[in-house]
Amino acid sequence: MAGVPQVDFALDTYECIVIYPGAAGRALSNETVQRLQAEHTEHMQALQQRGIILVAGSVDGPARNPDPPIGFGLARTGSVDDVRSVLEADPAVQAGLYRVDVLTFLCPAGSLEFPLAKTES
Repeated sequence: MAGVPQVDFALDTYECIVIYPGAAGRALSNETVQRLQAEHTEHMQALQQRGIILVAGSVDGPARNPDPPIGFGLARTGSVDDVRSVLEADPAVQAGLYRVDVLTFLCPAGSLEFPLAKTES
């Protein structure tokens, strides 16, 4: 992975999910937007229940223009491409209400905990 910092401590690697407004969002009816937002929420909850998404939620980004981020999440599958694939299956992303980007996120090992995430026994 390019850009891995050289530090004298262990790093944990996550997939960082950033959700932005999609190009089609402005053209969709309010009813369609509400339906897609509900489907998006269900999709994200299902991914969390399956242990793919560790945490996800909304962010307040209206100060950034023209496309403020509106959601953020973390996954830990070991594959940015796999996470991107399951997020692109989101009905709201497919309809163009949202668009997603998935990046690698590094932090000191053990610095994050996810009590609501599915744990393997």
